[in-house]
Formats: sequence, structure tokens, C-alpha cells
Amino acid sequence: MLGIILFGVGIMYTPGPVNLLGLNVGINGQGRRAIGFCLGVGCAMLIYLLVLGFAGAAWIGGQALVILSAVGCGYILYLAWKIARASARLDTANAPVRVLGFRDGVAMQLLNPKTPVAVLPIVTLQFPAAGIEGASLVVWSAGLALLAAGAPGSYVLMGSLIGQRIHRPRLIKAFNQIMALLLAAVALSIGFEHVWVPLAEVMN
Repeated sequence: MLGIILFGVGIMYTPGPVNLLGLNVGINGQGRRAIGFCLGVGCAMLIYLLVLGFAGAAWIGGQALVILSAVGCGYILYLAWKIARASARLDTANAPVRVLGFRDGVAMQLLNPKTPVAVLPIVTLQFPAAGIEGASLVVWSAGLALLAAGAPGSYVLMGSLIGQRIHRPRLIKAFNQIMALLLAAVALSIGFEHVWVPLAEVMN
């Protein structure tokens, strides 16, 4: 069972679109107002764990994953554009970008194609191997969802520590631009791996 937790930490706490957004929020001094976003991420993870845990992996495979990935890439690119556009109009370090809320966290995590990829090994291999089912599956899913909520939360905290040392609005702008570019790169990477490659295999 320790393996489930270690796997979850390894998957959830590595840099990704959700965690990069958390870092950006923290750098921009909005950490205290980002709790809803983190809870939204955890809620989306709970939905995936419960649905795939009880209904099975067949719900999110093949063409469905390609469609989810395409929509997710579009959403990540949209958020990257919003961050870059907001940073261009920044005039004070204390008023950077629109604060991400609960709905943003839910949408971001639900549309993140890496989420089902991370959840599937847990619900199809690790849970059955550990005899986790029924009520215990709900308990474990809730625990892993809290762990998932803590992932962007840790990046928000890290960003807040960095942001406290930055007193020049131009540097905040630069960080926002970098975060926007990183998000765009993540979206393109996901699009290539989870959309282009599967479609190319089908066409061939």
C-alpha cells in the first residue's frame, strides 16, 4: 500500500500544467486566494478515481482519451494565453492575473490527459493487488484526492516564497511570460504524445 502513495506522489508532484499554474499563482502573490483551485484539482482527481475505480478502465480509453487530450490541450493553451495577456497589462506586482478558482481547478484536472494516465495504474493494478474495493476504495480515493490537492498547493507555496523576494513588476511580468511559454510547451507535448501519435497510428 505504501507503493500506491509513493506512485501517487511521484506522478502528482512532478511539474505539469496544473502545478505550473500553481507556481505562477504563488509568484504573483495570490497564494492565499488559490485554495479553491487546489480543492478543485483534488475534486477532479476524486471523480476520476471513483469513476474508473468502480466502472473500470473501459470508460476512458482509445478514442475517448484522444478527444479528452485534444480538448485539454486547447484549454491549457487558453490559460497560457490568458496569463501572457494579463502580464502584458501588469502595472503593479500585487494585481497580476485573475485568481484561479475551484471551477478552474476541476476543469484543468478533468481535461488534463495525464490524469487518467496516472489514475489507471492505480485503479486497475494497485488497488486490486492490495484488495482495495468497495468502501475502502472510497476512503483511498479520498486520501489520494487530498494528496492531489496538495500538489499544486506545494507549488503555490514555493511560488509565494519566490514572489516575496521579487519587488520589481518587470520581473513578475517575465515570470508570467515564462510560465505562459512553459504551459504552451506542455500543451504541445501532450498534443503530440496523446493526440497526434495515436491518430497517426490509426491512419497508418
